[in-house]
Amino acid sequence: MKEILCIFLSNKFYNPNTMKKNLFVLAFLFLSCMVYSQAYVPTPEDIERLFNTKTLVVLDINPLNTFDIEIKEAMQNEWTITEYDFIPFSEFDEKRKNPDYSFLFIANVNFEKDKMQATYKFLNLSLGGKYANINQMPDLVSVPVAYKSVEEDSYNYKLGILVRFIQNHIKLLREHPELAGENVFKHYNENMGSVQGKTLYLIEKELAKDIRSQAKVKAIYPNKFKFVSPEDIKEAIKNRDESVVFLHKVGPEGTRMTARCYKVLIGAGDANFYYFNFHNITSKKPDGLLKSDLKKLK
Repeated sequence: MKEILCIFLSNKFYNPNTMKKNLFVLAFLFLSCMVYSQAYVPTPEDIERLFNTKTLVVLDINPLNTFDIEIKEAMQNEWTITEYDFIPFSEFDEKRKNPDYSFLFIANVNFEKDKMQATYKFLNLSLGGKYANINQMPDLVSVPVAYKSVEEDSYNYKLGILVRFIQNHIKLLREHPELAGENVFKHYNENMGSVQGKTLYLIEKELAKDIRSQAKVKAIYPNKFKFVSPEDIKEAIKNRDESVVFLHKVGPEGTRMTARCYKVLIGAGDANFYYFNFHNITSKKPDGLLKSDLKKLK
């Protein structure tokens, strides 16, 4: 057992109510957390089996939430590797036992060794089959979306890029089966992009207060940037704008102080990673991109 950084590529989880996950991890990427234990690594056979399934997207348990609208649009704009359809949450437990299906769904995830006892939302792609419980379903990709307590409007506009990342990752593993396991972590680490020549899209409220102005950002950040709205980021993602990099922040949004803030810069066009960092939230290090983050960007 060793403490490691958890993230965008994961494996093994759940409990239908408080779904628990032991993640295999990207050593350079997401969720500074937990312990790696008995993580499932998708095999080339798993990846190939996915392409022979129909992907069922599980809609929100609350039909009034905006997730359903946004995920339908994201799938229409992004998903090409399998046939797909949408099912209500009430049908998931029965249909997950069918090996002809794969599933894309939001899960609440917590980590057994996490002293902060935070619960996150992950977007998961898993294979169906005659498994006794959800924990046994082969997890192909999992992407951290937000803290559980965060309102949907804080992240739903980014679902398109998360779906694109999942699809790109599956294509990568299919074309390069030798990357399965830890090799894929090395691949992403070695192919981290540069922000030079890109325009960094920033949402003002996602910045620490001491850099929450264009003048203060310009004083420490040498490259192009622009203060934008969530709608601007969604449009850049939809248009596959190769010139734009934006912040994917996973933080508690003011709902708790004992938590971590994770910061990832993602390309709106290529869905690649351009920066990753995290910090424990304190009065001096709030929930947002910090001055120290901007200083590290070249």
